[in-house]
Amino acid sequence: MNGFSIKELCCLFCCPPCPGRIAAKLAFLPPIPTYAIVPEQNASTRLTPGRGTGVNRRWKLHLTDGADFQYTQHDLDNIEVFMTKSSRGNRIACMYIRCVPGARYGICPENILLYGQSIGTVPTVDLASRYECAAVILHSPLTSGMRVAFPETKKTYCFDAFPNIEKVSKITSPVLIIHGTEDEVIDFSHGLALYERCSKPVQPLWVEGAGHNDIELYSQYLERLKHFISQELPSQN
Repeated sequence: MNGFSIKELCCLFCCPPCPGRIAAKLAFLPPIPTYAIVPEQNASTRLTPGRGTGVNRRWKLHLTDGADFQYTQHDLDNIEVFMTKSSRGNRIACMYIRCVPGARYGICPENILLYGQSIGTVPTVDLASRYECAAVILHSPLTSGMRVAFPETKKTYCFDAFPNIEKVSKITSPVLIIHGTEDEVIDFSHGLALYERCSKPVQPLWVEGAGHNDIELYSQYLERLKHFISQELPSQN
């Protein structure tokens, strides 16, 4: 717990003093953001039946000078930003990136590859455990929130918000796990544990010396992804 102030510790453990909330906070300590979702200058007005007149906002991605993402204006123009709501009414920012001009909608599940990184592996594992897809890639995954917050935890509690370890065995698609051996945020043991629980694992990528946020800088990262997609997946229609 080194590095936490008294105020931060109080926020973690006392607001509210619920084990599930504590695990969620400890498992997700985000870095300083290098991007923002901002509204475009021109917004059109729309009439929503039964709700009166509202503003149909258009959004755009704004990247700061500290962003590692290497991009051009053309790349930014191909990113569509929009807002959606969860079943609980939470607003979620989404991005649709067009890799090619003729990108199609309504893709068949067998042509969809799910990719999750760090805490993003939680919704990825949940989705893949319930629906068929072409394959799943888990980048620096966690086994569960409590196991990240309290490494000695040996079982999954009902209040754990991130129970990847209990769901990964239900994935029927091929699973590629990528993890750095020197991960300082989510220990390498998490990747190993998930790999052992997979029903259809492929050869994992353990990146020697890599941490939590620098795996992309190693040449074997892209090489493994290319080989997995081009050689190991069933032929795409």
